[in-house]
Amino acid sequence: MSNNAMVSRIENDRVLVLERVFDAPRDLVFKMFKEPEHLKRWWGPRGWEVPVCNVDFRPGGVWHYCMKCVDQNQGQFFGMESWGKGVYKVIVEPETISYTDYFSDADGNTNETMPSTEITLEFIDLDGKTKLVNRAEYVSAEALKTVMDMGMLQGITETWDRLEERLNEVK
Repeated sequence: MSNNAMVSRIENDRVLVLERVFDAPRDLVFKMFKEPEHLKRWWGPRGWEVPVCNVDFRPGGVWHYCMKCVDQNQGQFFGMESWGKGVYKVIVEPETISYTDYFSDADGNTNETMPSTEITLEFIDLDGKTKLVNRAEYVSAEALKTVMDMGMLQGITETWDRLEERLNEVK
């Protein structure tokens, strides 16, 4: 585990900014977000796996995935599937990925009852380490509160812990 804990802050009541430094080169950290074989190994909170991960990594392309709870200790969540879809807007390798993130179903249809999010990932080179900055802009303060109440902050913290573990495996 890293000593580089995630830092989070809320701006303008509807923008969640997360930052963390990873002890890995920027190109490698970027690759973790680009290639499905890597995403399947670390995306999602602990106790969840990614049995479906389709990535069309280009502006206008779609990332469609399923997270499934495989941890019996998570009670009511065990066996649950959570589908998501990202539509890429801007990709500047290895510096930036921006996309709109949606809750979806298995067919990729957007769940209109859940808030979408405008995500911008910035990968900053720090002499062999990488500072990852994730800006998530929600349509309203209420939409941000909805996902925070769902435990999103704990989930993304565990997800980034898993990313760090994956980086340590491959570097």
